[in-house]
Amino acid sequence: MAGDVASNTGREAGESARLAWIDWSLVSLCLASLAITVVAGLAQVSFGSYSMSVAEAWQSVVDPAVLLDPRWLLNFLLGEELMRTVLGFQGELPDLPTTTLIVWNIRLPRVFVAMIVGMNLAVSGAIFQAVTRNELASPFILGVSSGAGLLILLTLVVFPVLAAALPLIAALGGMGAFVLVYAIAWKGGTSPVRLVLAGVIVGTVFQSMQTGLFFFADSIGVVQSAIAWTTGSLTGTDWEQVRTALPWTIVAMGLALVGARQLNVLLLGERTASSLGMNVERMRFALSVVGVLAAAASIAVAGIVGFVGLIVPHVVRNVVGSDYKRLVVGCLFAGPALLVAADVGARLAIPVFTGGSGQMPVGIVTGLIGGPYFLYLMRRQEQLGEI
Repeated sequence: MAGDVASNTGREAGESARLAWIDWSLVSLCLASLAITVVAGLAQVSFGSYSMSVAEAWQSVVDPAVLLDPRWLLNFLLGEELMRTVLGFQGELPDLPTTTLIVWNIRLPRVFVAMIVGMNLAVSGAIFQAVTRNELASPFILGVSSGAGLLILLTLVVFPVLAAALPLIAALGGMGAFVLVYAIAWKGGTSPVRLVLAGVIVGTVFQSMQTGLFFFADSIGVVQSAIAWTTGSLTGTDWEQVRTALPWTIVAMGLALVGARQLNVLLLGERTASSLGMNVERMRFALSVVGVLAAAASIAVAGIVGFVGLIVPHVVRNVVGSDYKRLVVGCLFAGPALLVAADVGARLAIPVFTGGSGQMPVGIVTGLIGGPYFLYLMRRQEQLGEI
């Protein structure tokens, strides 16, 4: 009897020890974010010019004709031509119900793009807040958005024949602006505040150049397209955007998870990080490149969506703490939740409040949410660091 009691006590102690390793605040955040994403995504696929009930939309999302057929799944993820090459398939794809075709071809890709963009911006913001040791930092603090926006406008106004390559051009613009900011901030090394100041300078100059380019636009269509890119919009996104952003997103998220420990060390300050054996400049640049890669992947498919990278890391930090091993994971779930929900608001705001047709760019909704939150953070911030 005594042996049984001791055995049961040992098992209970072992179970308690295993449960102690679980971060329940992180689990709760991830589950809540996942629930918001699912509910908002279901609302997104349920409403549109083709009317269907929520039940019909859900049945279309989980239609076995798609989920259990690798031909359809690979057709969406890889494109039809590559799918046929991979599977050696030469015949016709099986027919799908109309509701399933509408959901999977038109509405569901927009949800996936919103998830990818939200994930990228949230993780990118978390990285830049560690690299600059500044709570007010965001993915665009180092001039990424201004560089991307300038090249987008330059392409649409001056080189319209290159419009098909806008995703790549946007990403290159963001990366180029980051390199310029880093070069300006370099003075035998960099510091968090010098990077921020250089980002502000480059962003201001590039935004002025963007405004000037509007005067050279020769059609209202070009202006509208440019505004959609520079304010951030998910209108008209499809599987092509998913295929464009997904590979870079996987790489960036993987590197962010691997670099979580280094981000924690950077938060301790340069002297402490150096005393622990870190090459601070090299690590700061490498982690910044990961942040820019994530931001560029989102810009390439959705344009410049503001404030997501500022809001989400703070919300996650308030729930799970400042440990980047938990913070990055939390951003992977909370970022998609915010942007999918915001995109539902962007899509339904005009029909609900005005009775008209049309959609609002999602960047406007995130701006309306993020502006007051940014003001709150600015009022709370007491110290920006030393130059």
